[in-house]
Amino acid sequence: MTTNKDINSQLIPELRKIEADYHQALMELVGIPSVISEEQEGDFPFGQQIDLALRKTLEICEGLGLRTYYDPKGYYGYAEIGEGEEMVGILGHLDVVPAGSLDEWKTSPFEAVLKDGKMFGRGTQDDKGPTLAALFAVKALMNLGVSFSKRIRFIFGTDEETLWRDMKRYCEIEDIPSMGFTPDSTFPLVYAEKGLLQLHLTGKNDTTLRFQGGHAFNAVPDSARYSGEKRELVEAALKELGYSYELNGEEIVVLGKSVHAQVTEKGINAINRLLIALKKVGFTSKTIEFINEFVQEDPYAVKIFGECEDEASGKLKFNVGKIEVTDEIERLSIDIRIPVTANKDEVVRQLSEAANKYGLAYSEFDFLRSIYIPKDHFLIKTLMGVYQEVTGDLVSEPISSGGATYARAMENFVAFGAVLPDAEKVEHQPNEHVVLEEMFKAMEIYAKAIYKLTR
Repeated sequence: MTTNKDINSQLIPELRKIEADYHQALMELVGIPSVISEEQEGDFPFGQQIDLALRKTLEICEGLGLRTYYDPKGYYGYAEIGEGEEMVGILGHLDVVPAGSLDEWKTSPFEAVLKDGKMFGRGTQDDKGPTLAALFAVKALMNLGVSFSKRIRFIFGTDEETLWRDMKRYCEIEDIPSMGFTPDSTFPLVYAEKGLLQLHLTGKNDTTLRFQGGHAFNAVPDSARYSGEKRELVEAALKELGYSYELNGEEIVVLGKSVHAQVTEKGINAINRLLIALKKVGFTSKTIEFINEFVQEDPYAVKIFGECEDEASGKLKFNVGKIEVTDEIERLSIDIRIPVTANKDEVVRQLSEAANKYGLAYSEFDFLRSIYIPKDHFLIKTLMGVYQEVTGDLVSEPISSGGATYARAMENFVAFGAVLPDAEKVEHQPNEHVVLEEMFKAMEIYAKAIYKLTR
């Protein structure tokens, strides 16, 4: 029988034996451009490339000795080892975001390249690399003769970067693990994730204004363009306000700073700045009045929600990600990160009341519930204990996040690695990569964590 002492003495040599196999498997997966297809492709709900990545992952699992299952509709797959009623889950995703501008990549995004102790390629950090790291960690335990009295189930998602339709289907028809983690964030672990509310505020356009700005709910817009009336006055107002802008022919481009909506306070919202300037020169509209009275440049929208915050997850975050002012309508697309102990219905009531004052109607686009597991919970204490044992880091604490991981998909799940606290986070960016020695450390952490969770 393999003991904890055996694990401590034999795990690292065993992981070194299979490290090259991990690298090869990751290179093969990175080589599949598993970006969601905007159009239905035959029997593949999210596109043929995502299906190829799912099938390749299940093939890798079978080669490692795990039992596998492929959802007949192609939404997800899973692989298992162990016996028993109780199940520990590891939940990762195989879809990736688009490569973006190829000019910004030093290597081909979908051809894994090993260089200077790193592996470059889309998905290496988010989330193919960490998911496979956890998988090969279990393989090392298998090779050491560990028997599992609980089932370990790797659940492979395919729609994490968009609408989570894979997890909705999984949770409707499959067994749900009693606890687990997603290797899709940072160490030591994320014990609280804010509620994520995305919505539209829409009203009839009764003005001569026509413009658009922003690209996504969850990104602070770094530019907003205006080419309507009173351009010289708008330019003068921007100068007086101290707002950065550029001239592009007859167009004024208000400049901001783009960051993810979970840290909206670190950005500069170009849409808000444009609406403030338009108000200053005498323009009025539903969206202009709403932003100027209730938001201005406040990333917390305190005039609407008051001091909405809690100790576990901090302040409510408010981001105007897009604006459309067309012949028919004015529409703001807004992303709100709600503290874990706050009431979503109250947040909606407060926002609707403010919006209705100016004829803007609330409509929900998407909502992901918050998660919060107390720090004294068995899962948190176990994972933190393993992380501290392996790294010697007794300073880092469990963190809260405004981001959204698959940990929200099931009860008693947290985000656990694989990026070390001081390591570079490069997911979604050009030249995405992992440092191979750091990923090896993550494999050691995952192996010991899974061993302890299955005792």
